Order: sequence, then structure tokens, then C-alpha cells
Amino acid sequence: MPSITIIGAGPGGYIAAFDAARRGASVTLIEKAEVGGTCLNTGCIPTKTIKASAEALETAGRLAEFGIVPAEGERTAFQVDMAAVVARKERVRKVLCGGLEKTCASLKVRLLRGRAEMVADRTVRVHTAEGTEEIKSDAVILATGSRTLDLPSLPVDHTHIINSDDALNLTHVPARMVIVGGGVIGCELAFIFRAFGAEVTVVEGLSRPLPIPSVDEDMSRLLQREAKKHGIRFELAKTVKSATVENGKVTCVLGPSPFVEGASGADSTIETDMVLVAVGRVPNSGDMQLAAAGVETDARGWIKADNGMRTTAEGIYAIGDALGPARVMLAHVASAEGLCAVANCFGEDRTLDYSVIPAGIFTSPEIGTVGLSEAEAVKQGLAVRSQVFQFRELGKAQAMGELAGMFKLICEQESGKVVGAHIAGAHATDLVAEVALAMQKGMTAADIAHTIHAHPTLAEGVYEAAEGWLRG
Repeated sequence: MPSITIIGAGPGGYIAAFDAARRGASVTLIEKAEVGGTCLNTGCIPTKTIKASAEALETAGRLAEFGIVPAEGERTAFQVDMAAVVARKERVRKVLCGGLEKTCASLKVRLLRGRAEMVADRTVRVHTAEGTEEIKSDAVILATGSRTLDLPSLPVDHTHIINSDDALNLTHVPARMVIVGGGVIGCELAFIFRAFGAEVTVVEGLSRPLPIPSVDEDMSRLLQREAKKHGIRFELAKTVKSATVENGKVTCVLGPSPFVEGASGADSTIETDMVLVAVGRVPNSGDMQLAAAGVETDARGWIKADNGMRTTAEGIYAIGDALGPARVMLAHVASAEGLCAVANCFGEDRTLDYSVIPAGIFTSPEIGTVGLSEAEAVKQGLAVRSQVFQFRELGKAQAMGELAGMFKLICEQESGKVVGAHIAGAHATDLVAEVALAMQKGMTAADIAHTIHAHPTLAEGVYEAAEGWLRG
């Protein structure tokens, strides 16, 4: 059985470690920070835990809508206690981290704390609190992840100008917040802090929120409408040229975006109490001496690998965020890549198919996507037709009081084969799984429409979209 060293204990690294150990490998898992990586400690889980608090506060504000009123003589008002919200987030995080450490112990995965760097011939040098150790193994899996990108024009001071990591530990809600970056992270945090009471402005350099090719433009338009209803302001096709902190306030200078052709207009200023920078990620691999091991990276430092996760060095694999935006920087993709890499460590010849990957965006409403957007399908030369069904037409949505949203199904014109689905609305990130499975099995709109869906459920929206597609 092979010996495998894995650098990075995020969702790619620990899944790979557990799978390799269950197969009988001798596994060393190296982590310089917290087990669970970005996803568990500063990403997916913390943001969703805090979002649950934001949703609870919003629900409390709607109680009268559901016929829930204070008892006679009582008065009920709700506000956010950020210290308690952060404390709850930490409890959830620690429970999950502890669970991963227990799994390492039960599977006899050696968990080594320290900073790793590569040496030639599949040797890893680890700098720990006790000293330096070198580990030679049959295979190495690089799961080193990424970190927040800082902008020179917006130097983070962690007080007035913060990043997304800082946002998850705020013990107060600023009266006004400018979020730089209208991608997934920026939009999620915009809805969270608006729910907590902040006045939120999102500045996005492109011409729509969520300007990601895989996100259908209809979803961006819907989200922008719902953001406006929540009181969130968007400044699109603009960038923050500078930010000056004085007397506890931040003055931002906004100008036309260089990323949008034809963007124009005079510079403007906006005063705020806090700026949150959420403009992307950079690799963590800069100090790992990858070149010494023959591992090539691109100009930005992202590791080069094929679809079997093999790098340019024999016996060394790379997975997860370390591969950069040329792949898909999502936790569940990192896990799938980890399983692929381990299979190849055991002599298989497995590759990963990136064509059917569901993704969740936890805004209000949620957005779930899988496959191609309509624009991507057209760009690829596919003859497609889409069908939309509105959330408000579902009995379950009416009963829940969740009317905002839509189901959009994109299918090949001739065959009806499903090539993409985009859902916005309550539980959209769960609902999209049905279409992901349908796409994985090469199914058509007819296959979905001819499957009986329970009533009353939100999943009926997938059926209705498929049935509508068949009717043309």
C-alpha cells in the first residue's frame, strides 16, 4: 500500500486523507492552521451559520405576517447581538473541527501541525513547533488552498477596511458598509449585514451582480431586484479608486470601471463607516518551493494539473483552490478532486468531469445553479431553448410566504436534453440537486416532466419548468 502525504486539511485534503486511509494507505496530513481549511473556518460554514442568524432576525420581523403577535400586555422587539452571533458561529466551527480531528485519529491518519515546503523527489519538509521534519512518500497531494486577495488601492487595516475573514468576526454592525466586489462572497455578505441593520452599498466592476459566466443573467437581474427591495444599493460598472480613513469614517472615490467597455461618468465619493473588500482569492503556495520539486505554476501562482490532478512532477497531485479559477473553486469540487487524486495514487486512471457541478449562492433569495447558463450554451454553439417557472405560482411558496424566485431550465432544442438549470428562491441550493442528477444521467425535460413530484412542495417548480418546456 502506498504512503501518501497531503498538504492542507481543507475539504479537499481531509476527504483525500480519509479515503486513502480507508483504502489502506499510510497517510500524513499536514496543516499549518485549523483543520477544515477555508470552508470550515472562514468560508462556507461560518457564513451560513451567520446567515442563519440573519434569516432568524428577518423571520422575527415578519411574525405578524404569519399571525404571530405578542401576548396581551407584552411587547416584543428583536435586534442582533453580534457577540452572540459570532459565539454561535465559533461553537459550530469547533464542533466540526473536533469531528474531523476524531476521524483522523480513528482512521490512523497522522495529523501534523506545521508549515510545509517541497523538496525534490516527493519529499516534504515540515516546520513544526518542535523543529523540522522531512517526510518521503510514494505520493504527495497538494491541497494548499487560497486566501483573500488584497488590493493596493484598498489596504486592509482590519478595522475600517476589512476583508471577508474579518467580517465573520465583527462584534458590532456598522451603520454604513461599502462592499467592494459583487461576486458570490460580496453578495452573500451584503444580504447578511443588511438584515442586521447596516446600510449596504455594493460596488462591482462589471455590469451585473454575480458576474460569473456560470450564473445565468436572469438570476443576476432577479437578485438585483430583490436587493433593492431589501434596501441594498448597487454601483455597477464602477470601481473604488481610493479610500481614505479619517476620524473613524472612510471616504471612497468611485470611478468608471476599466473592465466595462464604454463605462463613463465623473468620479464620485461615498462616505461609509466600513469598507469590506471581497474581490477574489490568491494561492497559498507561494512559499512552498514548488519549483524545487518540479511542480509548475502559472503566472499567478496557481498550480498546473491535468484532469487526473497530476502536476508536472511525477507522483505529485494538486487539488482544490490551489488549481485556481481555471477550475471550479468550490469545497465539494475540491473533495471530488481529492477522491480522484487518491484513486490515481492507487494506480487507477481516473479523471474528473467538470461539466455537471452544482453550486449554491446563499443570498436572499438563494440561487442554485448547475451546468450551462443560457449565454454559455449559445457561446458554445448549442441550439437551446429555456423555460421559466415563477416561484409565486407554487402553492408551497405561497404557504411559506416565499414568493421571490424562479426556476429556469435550459435544454437542447431537438433532443430536450437538459444542459443547465438555474433556480432562485427558498431552498434553491437544495432543489438544484435533482437537476444535477438528471444531467449526470443524460436525462431530458421529458424525463423530469414524466416523474411524479410530491405536492405541495417547492420541487414541483422543477417539474413545472420541464412540463412548460415540453409544451413549447
